[in-house]
Amino acid sequence: HVEGLAAFPTMACVLGYPGFWMREADTGVDWVKVLHGEQAIELHRALPTTGTVYAKTVVVGVDDKGPAKGAVIHSERVVRDRATDAPIATIRHTTFARGNGGSGSAGRTHPAISKLPERPSDQRLVLPTLPQQALIYRLAGDRNPLHADPETARKAGFARPILHGLSTYAVAGHAILAMAGGYRPDGLKNLRARFVSPVYPGESIQTEIWQDGARLNWRASVPGRDDITVAFGDAEVAA
Repeated sequence: HVEGLAAFPTMACVLGYPGFWMREADTGVDWVKVLHGEQAIELHRALPTTGTVYAKTVVVGVDDKGPAKGAVIHSERVVRDRATDAPIATIRHTTFARGNGGSGSAGRTHPAISKLPERPSDQRLVLPTLPQQALIYRLAGDRNPLHADPETARKAGFARPILHGLSTYAVAGHAILAMAGGYRPDGLKNLRARFVSPVYPGESIQTEIWQDGARLNWRASVPGRDDITVAFGDAEVAA
């Protein structure tokens, strides 16, 4: 046991996580073709290190792109303290269901992520991932075989199993907290991401930030693959 441990802000993403529910047959989703499109967390307070939480995941909207283009599914959940019912974090998740276009649109979509500034970044930080990182991350509850089974990955169009989008998100969040949030457990207010390309376990991720006071834009890329952009987004850090 180490005294003074704190919970990392992006851990909110897995609190009350319902698991890979799109694999259930009654959803009608072609789960082999789903990709994590966007992710956002809004922290209402620093994450506690002890306690009991609960959450309910709700699909708030479907944006149909057409029969040959798939659909974007928008879901949301609020993580609450079981003892006080106070909100701890709001998590918004966007899934690109590539095999489910043509069903029609309904509900609402999540707010758009702002574009990157057209100037050089203010800071950058490169962090590694482990070759076995996707296998470790599965223990958080996301057991989509796309991240562990080579055959499933090939059927989905990838050379080998890819890293979970949320693991990439956490690496970027780590870099942002280090560069702009003072490494404080309450240093991150919100973090939004759009996933562009996959990361393969074992690759390093470079995160760049463009900061304007407490608000910033960011971009994550893989230096080992010609700096290909894997994700970008915006965030707000504590003053």
